Amino acid sequence: MHDIKYLRADPDGFAAALARRGVSDAAGALLAADTAWRAAETALQEALARRNAVSKDIGAAMAAKDSVRADALKAEVAALKDQTVGLEEAARAAAAVAEAGLTSLPNLPTADVPDGVDAHDNVEVLRWGALRAFDFPPLEHDIVAAKLGYDPEAAARVAGARFAVLKGPLARLQRALGQYMIDVQTGRNGFQETFTPYLVKPEAAFGTGNLPKFADDLFQTTDGRYLIPTAEMSLTNLVAGQIVDAADLPIRMTALTPCFRSEAGSAGRDTRGLIRQHQFEKCELVTICTPEQAEAEHEHMLASAEAILQALDLPYRRMLLCAGDMGFSARKTYDLEVWLPGQGAYREISSISDCGQFQGRRMDARWKVAGEKGSRGPVNTLNGSGLAVGRTLVAVIENYQQADGSVIIPAVLLPYMAGITRLEP
Repeated sequence: MHDIKYLRADPDGFAAALARRGVSDAAGALLAADTAWRAAETALQEALARRNAVSKDIGAAMAAKDSVRADALKAEVAALKDQTVGLEEAARAAAAVAEAGLTSLPNLPTADVPDGVDAHDNVEVLRWGALRAFDFPPLEHDIVAAKLGYDPEAAARVAGARFAVLKGPLARLQRALGQYMIDVQTGRNGFQETFTPYLVKPEAAFGTGNLPKFADDLFQTTDGRYLIPTAEMSLTNLVAGQIVDAADLPIRMTALTPCFRSEAGSAGRDTRGLIRQHQFEKCELVTICTPEQAEAEHEHMLASAEAILQALDLPYRRMLLCAGDMGFSARKTYDLEVWLPGQGAYREISSISDCGQFQGRRMDARWKVAGEKGSRGPVNTLNGSGLAVGRTLVAVIENYQQADGSVIIPAVLLPYMAGITRLEP
């Protein structure tokens, strides 16, 4: 959520930044709503002050045995009471309009985020790893995996489309990837392993920016809670409503969890295979820090995610997203895209985002310096994948496939595979 003080101080700058996100005319409407709310609130406070003053005058009139004046003042108090009821309702309505407008707007991009409207305008920053030269036509992952224990038909019978059943060593490889990721992030990169609920309250979904705008992307239970689309939602909200001591920052957390997404609006996209599922696993990274720490923490999180790809020897590229392609809560995002030889394309495997104080303000999560009076403002939040397990499995299958249909297990995963060195058809 935005700081309304910034809009009041620099409406043109606010509008220009929103325009980079593809949002036009919203700044003016929001400023008008804010002005209307402040005017209603001012009128209410003036009416309340007048009512209080007149009430005191009644006592003075009665003490002076001036019944005529006392009766007139009582009539005025009654009228002011009726007036304040209407003004209170007007102030509430104006506040609701301003709040709805404020919470519906995406975060503002940083100055170094490139302009653009979609993925075609993203900028390649780095490319790592040599593409493997195959002596046979590499196949897409679902064709290879179909002979290794991937059973989409069984998944469809149980749960419907966009679910997967993995069996035998293939299922173990999926587990090995997640275990390896969480071990690296906790053992080498300073993230604290955290187990969190897979269901959250609507307030938590609001805090990370998933509600109210993206309700259709979430699965909601009958009691009103939401299945997490990523552990970002539960991890980030661990500081909601809290004032965190600066000495404890940065807080780095990681969790390996299932994730649930309705994939609303993705009809016809990646309908085959494991790329776009309703349920998948992800090793999530979340950092809570001060605004001054954010840039360094963004680089640290990026390096932590890239370390997994490099250890698995999976070629990838780092993309700086343009303003129009970033997520709602992000002010700057890097996407990591892994090379899939079967598809002959780079595909997203992680997004690493700096959200600034946007989520901190929505969650009312603040930070302070010990000994100082009051807080210094909302915390800065960052999040990213380190990595998406299912998509990493896809990348391993496609990059390590052999002509006979087998898949070699990457060396760093061998300690997790109980002696299995390759997946055999």
